[in-house]
Amino acid sequence: MSNILIIKHGSLGDIAQASGAIQDIYEYHKNDQIHLLTTKPYFDLFKKNPFIHDVILDKRLPKFNLIYLYSLMKKIKKLKISKVYDLQNSSRTIFYKRILFPNSNLNVWSSSETTLPNDKTKEEFDKKSVLERFNHQMKTSGINIKHTMFPDFSWSCTDISKIKSEYKLEKYIVLFPFCSPHLTQKKWPYYNELIEKIKNHYKDDYKVLVAPGPNEIADSKEINALCILDNGKALDISQLSSLIKESSFVIANDTGPAHMAAHLNSKGLTLFGSHTTAYKVSIERENFKAIQVTDLSKLTAQKVLEKLTNLLI
Repeated sequence: MSNILIIKHGSLGDIAQASGAIQDIYEYHKNDQIHLLTTKPYFDLFKKNPFIHDVILDKRLPKFNLIYLYSLMKKIKKLKISKVYDLQNSSRTIFYKRILFPNSNLNVWSSSETTLPNDKTKEEFDKKSVLERFNHQMKTSGINIKHTMFPDFSWSCTDISKIKSEYKLEKYIVLFPFCSPHLTQKKWPYYNELIEKIKNHYKDDYKVLVAPGPNEIADSKEINALCILDNGKALDISQLSSLIKESSFVIANDTGPAHMAAHLNSKGLTLFGSHTTAYKVSIERENFKAIQVTDLSKLTAQKVLEKLTNLLI
């Protein structure tokens, strides 16, 4: 039995997308123990993943914090890792490779760098969709592909019956109208108008909800929808997963919850401006679709409602 290391620091949407690759790695290494290196926001979440034996916390302190770096590298080296699957593919993980396995090839360290096609530059390769890049990395590493292109994030769910009972939730549509303050180009501005149209069209058939993150609770007061909290606090990731999975429909900006919905097999819709494409981030699934426009401010609430009514069958 060998020890295998997977590195996945974040973000939330990326973790949902990586679920299939993690499952394929597990099934390929069934006689080995899978360890996963991640950051604090996802440490407890990954402990619920049935395909991971142990989770290692990376505080991601500055690289010049030599005491911390030595401690982390010592912990990893103690495991005598035989193979690393770098699913983060960041400058930081390249730095870790230089310390842990300098000059190693894909037989020891699988990453987008060590599995880069001979006829492609990294810039060209990065034009492929996220899941296509994972798929190539796994195949080139000798992994039998079954789940990588079809991630299943349902392992993240938990029981939310108390929350559903408290808010009397049966059939509901959940909206994610928020985004990071530095990514305002992802934010569609007409959620309140859409809410009004949904209520006029469906009457009392569906409740309309928002489930804000910790830093979005104040902003949620500007949205005319039922705000779902747990004892006044934002839902954790597992609670949010269940709220999404058990919903009738999801409408979201291009943020983490949209990617969660896509890989929870939820019915839904995400709204894209010109910042990227739905193809590039691998978000469209059988039940989850995207509206792509050049300018989100010109996408009307009526157009979104029409798409919703076509998909919510």
